[in-house]
Amino acid sequence: MLGLTVHRKKSFEETIADTTEALKKEGFGVLTTIDVKQTLKEKIGVDFKRYTILGACNPSFAHRALQTADEIGMLLPCNVVVTEEKNGEIKVSIFDPMTMTKLVQNSELESIAKEVQEKLVRVIHHLHE
Repeated sequence: MLGLTVHRKKSFEETIADTTEALKKEGFGVLTTIDVKQTLKEKIGVDFKRYTILGACNPSFAHRALQTADEIGMLLPCNVVVTEEKNGEIKVSIFDPMTMTKLVQNSELESIAKEVQEKLVRVIHHLHE
């Protein structure tokens, strides 16, 4: 699996707000917000489910990771995906930073990824209802 996931019964908007707040409590800011549904409609005229990508970043961890492996920037920021499922539930999926340690073999990076993972697991736990 690529990520950490939680399903919620709250609204899409509440989930984005709650996710942003939970990330903030763990030292992450949201640098980018991509409304995939809107973008696909505008660019290619297709309808798609509600799907938003939040580009989350913890500057301290990003700096440490970049000092360890310059190419890690291709995997930053940590993407958080909020989607509306067919059953009406809202799914939040957060990229598991331990996945990048499979791509870049570096023990220092693995240590950083583990610390970030612990914070993101707390975000997921916060979002459980």
